[in-house]
Amino acid sequence: MSETWSDRAAHAIDPRVKEFVAANAAPGAIVVLGDAERTHTVAHGTVEPHRAAVLPTAAVRYDLASLTKVVATWPLVGKAVAAGQLDLDAPVGGYFDLPALPGSVVTTRQILSHTSGLQASTRFDRYVGPGPDLVERLLSEPLQTVAGTEHRYINRGFILLGLLLERLSGQPLDVLAEQLWRQLGMDATCYGPVPADVTVAPTEIRLPGTRPAWGVVHDENAALMGGVAGHAGVFSTAHDLARYSRCLLGVEQVDPGLAAFLGQSARPHVTDADGSRGLAWLLAADNEVVYHHGFTGTSLFLSLAHRRFAVLLSNAVYSSRERHGVAGLRAELLREVVSP
Repeated sequence: MSETWSDRAAHAIDPRVKEFVAANAAPGAIVVLGDAERTHTVAHGTVEPHRAAVLPTAAVRYDLASLTKVVATWPLVGKAVAAGQLDLDAPVGGYFDLPALPGSVVTTRQILSHTSGLQASTRFDRYVGPGPDLVERLLSEPLQTVAGTEHRYINRGFILLGLLLERLSGQPLDVLAEQLWRQLGMDATCYGPVPADVTVAPTEIRLPGTRPAWGVVHDENAALMGGVAGHAGVFSTAHDLARYSRCLLGVEQVDPGLAAFLGQSARPHVTDADGSRGLAWLLAADNEVVYHHGFTGTSLFLSLAHRRFAVLLSNAVYSSRERHGVAGLRAELLREVVSP
């Protein structure tokens, strides 16, 4: 059999992943590269006594952090749009029967493109205790910029979308997402908590000399929401994310509504000095590639033109919140995804 793109990409990426782990950038990292013909997995880890002793495999769950946005919230919004439950350009306040608050005017499209103007800093510890529901608190705060006029990455918009999906469906977000994942054959993907054992990568030691955050959501605001949120909280494996990638690359054959939403999401909705963004996804290579990252050290790249993907799972935040080396590894993966 002749060499395929995934063969060449795996050969190029393997030493990069090995160097990444050897440089103490993460206890382990796993990359899955796939195209129409083949899938390759590259994994490296360490079992040094002072490090997390969970070796990366395709069956080990990682905290996806902000990949939750494109693995849970984004497809569920797309399905709600296809079902006629949600209008991308309708003010979200109307869905919550809160039409007159400062944030009520923002739309789902603006949230997905990070142009909502909602407060960028999310500190839910300020809200702990009696008071209005979280939705009302979020919509009651003044907008930082006029909705739709400026791009700024904002977690609380996706938090609102998670709560909106619950409102529309009458089901908790984790239940709604699980139904979708099981339909796609993603049997290991779930919201936490999950057992802290060798099937789950520990995320971060936050206080030296203590147990790491392990099997519980890393994001502090999602933790205050019980671990289930529209912006963070999902745990998954390289195997499941490879399956998800394949489903999206062939989605027109199984879900025309979601396929149309993916096409719409891959068109630029905002472009600035940092690049272009569609709906939820970042765009690259003349919009040929859609991708997203997670704070813990995760990434997902889809080349819609070449029908190929790259998944990166690591617990880089375990070594340092600076996540040294992650940006370089991500750049290498993007280069491979768009390579001839």
